[in-house]
Amino acid sequence: MDKKDWRCLNDHQIYTPENMAVTDGHVGKRDENVERGNWSSKTDYLLSVIGSAVGLGNVWRFPYLAYKNGGGAFLIPYALILALAGMPMFFFESSIAQFASLGPVAVWKAVPVLQGVGIAMVLLLTLVHITYNCIIAYSLFYLFASFQSPLPWADCFSWWGADEACSRTPRDALCNLTLENGYSEIVNTTWLYTNNKTCSSGSEIHIPHQGPTEQYWDKNVLQRSKSIDETGGIVWHLALCLILAWLIVGATLSKGIKSSGKVVYFTATFPYVVLTVLLIRGLTLEGAQKGIEFYIGSQSDFSKLADAEVWKDASTQIFYSLAVGSGSLITLSSYNKFHNNCYRDTITVCVVNCATSVFAGFSIFSVLGHMAHVQDKPVSEIVQSGFGLVFIAYPEALSHLPWAPVWSALFFLMLFTLGIDSQFAAIETVLTCLADQFPKYLQSKRLLLTSGVCFLLFLLGLVCVTQAGIYWINLTDYFCTGWIFITNTLLELVGRTWIYENFCCLYTSS
Repeated sequence: MDKKDWRCLNDHQIYTPENMAVTDGHVGKRDENVERGNWSSKTDYLLSVIGSAVGLGNVWRFPYLAYKNGGGAFLIPYALILALAGMPMFFFESSIAQFASLGPVAVWKAVPVLQGVGIAMVLLLTLVHITYNCIIAYSLFYLFASFQSPLPWADCFSWWGADEACSRTPRDALCNLTLENGYSEIVNTTWLYTNNKTCSSGSEIHIPHQGPTEQYWDKNVLQRSKSIDETGGIVWHLALCLILAWLIVGATLSKGIKSSGKVVYFTATFPYVVLTVLLIRGLTLEGAQKGIEFYIGSQSDFSKLADAEVWKDASTQIFYSLAVGSGSLITLSSYNKFHNNCYRDTITVCVVNCATSVFAGFSIFSVLGHMAHVQDKPVSEIVQSGFGLVFIAYPEALSHLPWAPVWSALFFLMLFTLGIDSQFAAIETVLTCLADQFPKYLQSKRLLLTSGVCFLLFLLGLVCVTQAGIYWINLTDYFCTGWIFITNTLLELVGRTWIYENFCCLYTSS
């Protein structure tokens, strides 16, 4: 390694056995970096990065995108963008962070004029994960609610506030029928068909209808207001779940990567166990084949490849899923030892992440296919994305299975572990940036720093557990998880490969 190049990028010293010392509880005796520490083992790092990359989007977003964008045909742009953009950028970020041993803001000391890119990454990540922890709180609430038999959303129970619009089956529309004597009478459409009569245009009366799962989500869990303007009060059962979620995050990160690197042995592997169990169970259900064919089989439409929207969806999913351009990958890789083989890590993590997305689709759609079969509906009327999939459609499908509370508890525990890994990485990014900027004051006060940040972000997240909270979450998701990741990545490429290489290294060589 050329010392000039190192000095250009980073003013930290290179650590050797002679100058190593243990300065704090989060730094081990074998660590090369005595200021920040290193991962206890390679497995800790790999599981942490896989846990960060494999999140809720793999379960609630990718399967829907595949269905929406041509089924199996969607895998073509998805794989191409992974190979040509996702993996190179993943390797680029992990290698530069490993080389510099700095977080996403401090690493821009190499190109100070673009340090705002690192700040933008951290601000964006903070906004996203304030709301992300609220989704984890939803998962915790459903997990606790699953320990009931029957499941509370299995039917229209009055104890949680089901109203007259709640029904498992759609109700017949009514008709304001004008009789021969000039009077009118309201009758249902079944009576009309039986008596060979028709309802004149404009006289139909459609009765509002909500299934019990949807009404449970709106009325009991969210207590949703009519619009974002009507904030309403704090939904206290969600606020308590949010406190619990932040306590888990804070406790896990209290000793930095030394503690979080051990927790991910469970949280990063458990989702694969549940997805496998759900897939095996789903494949034994009647109608599962219909769901899988709809997901990636007979619905493949290669004409969609000519649509730019398909390529845009594949790009945003790859960048968001791999955590490229968000700063969390830079943070986790900055704790690697200097000579770690990050090229091999890139291939491992990227392949595992994207394979998980495809695998999760089979688990989800096999059960949705069974639900469509039971309700005698097309799969297209069942499948949803985002909140609609994991808190309405899939819980509804699980409620039809024998031992429904068991399957429901497993599913929501899986959602919790999927989300909490990404949350660990995001909050670690915020903590690392603060510690890198103020090492004298914060490097040795890890517990105090973690507690303060988690408490502050909890307070900021309270707006997301009000009656209008779901609108704020949707707003953040729409504006903070799309093109902005790709924009950050492009600016990062310009700064590091053009400005740094052409100016900084030119200066040092002279």
